[in-house]
Amino acid sequence: MEKRFMKGCEAIAEAAVRGGCRFFAGYPITPQNEIPEYLSWRLPEVGGSFVQGESEVASINMVYGAAATGTRALTSSSGPGISLKAEGISYLASAQLPAVIVNISRGGPGLGSIQPAQSDYLQATKALGHGGFRTMVFAPATLQEAVDLTYNAWEYAERDRNPVLILMDGCLGAIMEEVELPEMKELTYKNTESWDISKRNGREESHMITPILPEAMLEKLNAYKGMTYKMWEKNDVKVEEYLLDDAEYVVVAYGIAARVAKEAINTLREEGCKVGMIRPITLYPFPKASLDKLDYTAVKGIIDIEMTIPAQMRDDIELQVKGRCPVYEYGRSGGILLDDEGVYEAISAIVKGGNQ
Repeated sequence: MEKRFMKGCEAIAEAAVRGGCRFFAGYPITPQNEIPEYLSWRLPEVGGSFVQGESEVASINMVYGAAATGTRALTSSSGPGISLKAEGISYLASAQLPAVIVNISRGGPGLGSIQPAQSDYLQATKALGHGGFRTMVFAPATLQEAVDLTYNAWEYAERDRNPVLILMDGCLGAIMEEVELPEMKELTYKNTESWDISKRNGREESHMITPILPEAMLEKLNAYKGMTYKMWEKNDVKVEEYLLDDAEYVVVAYGIAARVAKEAINTLREEGCKVGMIRPITLYPFPKASLDKLDYTAVKGIIDIEMTIPAQMRDDIELQVKGRCPVYEYGRSGGILLDDEGVYEAISAIVKGGNQ
């Protein structure tokens, strides 16, 4: 494996290429612009295609077309751009086409701030598009994790014939870290027959893919997808559990918020405070079991740390806590970053003073 010192967005782009991505269509928006910039020269090097679409709407429909040929296709954007792609993502889900979507999130609502934020949790996990479909949502906390999750994202997308979302805030998109890059995947197109409209696999005739289905077939599709989502909850949850064995307070945080929170937790542990953390890596499916199995005779509170106000993950947390202990929250919003001191003080006030 090769080691490089890379920027977050560029690490995702390189991991996508090595994971088999051979088509990208997108439109510029801060803070994800390094992804298309990198792919504009990198994809042609491996025989792939890069298109800067005239809009987000055009770009997601180009991804639909590429995915229908069995090509591993990618698009990336940030909050407002993902909103514009929502209809096309819904079409991908209905046509059962695998693709990967990256959201390097920024402050909102509306056009918002171009600065980093975690304001797209609800969009990613509850309303990525219309019609009630879901996607697996991965939320890396390090650039190495971003590389690994992106590299393998098409395996999930093709297994389930469904889009996959990588959600990473603009802070992680901009920082630089050393990453270990995996080898190039060999693309054989042996498993694309059920959706590939090309004649790549030696078929004499191509077939049609459509997102428009009669009512009875659409109901069957939704029932099938419902079973798929249950399978995800059973088999595909990814979570980090940190210092939970004796924890009296449990922080729940993901992405950059989890990195900042972990530093505060380590400091509080040195001060004798029994604080642990649950870090969802899959935001959907949410790690329900990690919260369910806590010993609520010992746990005095759950603390939701997010870079958004109000906290968007809190509802999912409370659904699993079921009133067995208080749930607190702390965050910053509008592009204002979480910092070590602020997170430490917020957790310390709750742990030492019981403040909500």
